[in-house]
Amino acid sequence: MDSAGEVVNDGKITLEGFTVAARAFADKWKRHNLSFPPWSWVPLINRTLLKKEEGYLSLEKIIILSSVDESAEEESLDVTADWSEREESIDHTVLVQNVEDEAHYYDYHIVYSASYMVPMLYFRGYSSDGRPLSLDVIKRDLPSSSVSLLLESKWTFITQEEHPYLNRPWFKLHPCGTEEWIKLLSESSSSDGCQMPVELYLVSWFSVVGQVVGLRTPLEMLI
Repeated sequence: MDSAGEVVNDGKITLEGFTVAARAFADKWKRHNLSFPPWSWVPLINRTLLKKEEGYLSLEKIIILSSVDESAEEESLDVTADWSEREESIDHTVLVQNVEDEAHYYDYHIVYSASYMVPMLYFRGYSSDGRPLSLDVIKRDLPSSSVSLLLESKWTFITQEEHPYLNRPWFKLHPCGTEEWIKLLSESSSSDGCQMPVELYLVSWFSVVGQVVGLRTPLEMLI
């Protein structure tokens, strides 16, 4: 069944709808968020069932740098490409040393949950030598607004469990409240005389979830 053209009514999404929404999300991110690498669709060939396409979205090797000159409110995500712009004013030897000392790398995966029928965000952080980062270190890397959201929001909390496809421990944002607040977003769209198309499901979802890990969704993606 082709899920393109479907609308979101109850906050849930089917596997077919997730695939459609994932490709739409990746395309919009690539066009409107040029400061970041694109999300990649990772197909799961061996898990294909009844000709249903299955896979997940991947955004990897995002670098977070916490400068000693920045306040907590000014913390942000820097990507690898940004280093080329700084090399003109920073001695290269010092630059390499700073990367070794301060750079933390992050991988993000958007995975479909068949049990909750919603997407889930899995992520992990690691240092330049590959050592995994603890949750306490990860929280220090997040913008202060993200830490506040984790403390205050009843929708969002972080747990650690085995990645459903990679069989290694990753952190994830628990999806228990996703269905409810996506339904609220959908009802809000309906009250304005329109319904949320399935193609905008992940964009709307990530506009909320991405804030928790410091990844902002450009407003242009919501159009």
